[in-house]
Amino acid sequence: MSMQDPIADMLTRVRNAGMAKKKEVSIPMSKMKSAIAEVLKSEGYIADFRVEGEGVEIELILQLKYRSKRPVIENIERVSKPSCRIYCGSEDIPNIRNGLGIVVLSTPKGVISGRVAASEKVGGEILCKLW
Repeated sequence: MSMQDPIADMLTRVRNAGMAKKKEVSIPMSKMKSAIAEVLKSEGYIADFRVEGEGVEIELILQLKYRSKRPVIENIERVSKPSCRIYCGSEDIPNIRNGLGIVVLSTPKGVISGRVAASEKVGGEILCKLW
């Protein structure tokens, strides 16, 4: 069975694992998902991530982060979907919860957070937003 939106599947797995108070979540590996995990780690939303397996069975394992027994990622949403892509310029990057959340962008410089994109004056496709 083919998956229509693998990034939305990743975000749903992270959201569900956080609500279930899981320590780790396993996601099928892709370069885009790995880049999103790198942004989440650099912004402090997950503790760490690693790649396990070989061949077709490669998985991305995210270690979730908690604060006072509550997940650091309270909400995570897909913005740009395969049926409706959402783009923004460097001046139009959304501010999530007055700076308490982030957006993850796919830009010509790679997958980066909204803060980095604004400082580098580059826009792109808004993949997801979280707080």
